Amino acid sequence: MKVKVNQDKCIGCGTCPSLVPEVFDFNDEGLAHVIVDEVQENLEEEVKDAIESCPVGAISEIE
Repeated sequence: MKVKVNQDKCIGCGTCPSLVPEVFDFNDEGLAHVIVDEVQENLEEEVKDAIESCPVGAISEIE
């Protein structure tokens, strides 16, 4: 599984890094970004929760 954060939509609320710090972190602009190339299988459910929890829909799964 691969995911991305749309930097134009992200508001830096902190939901995704708080849910899955192994996958998401903040960049220098205070916006979330993905810090792994591929999500580990054991974290996929947590990442799906982060996708659903994003208040602005900035996180999406990519192929």
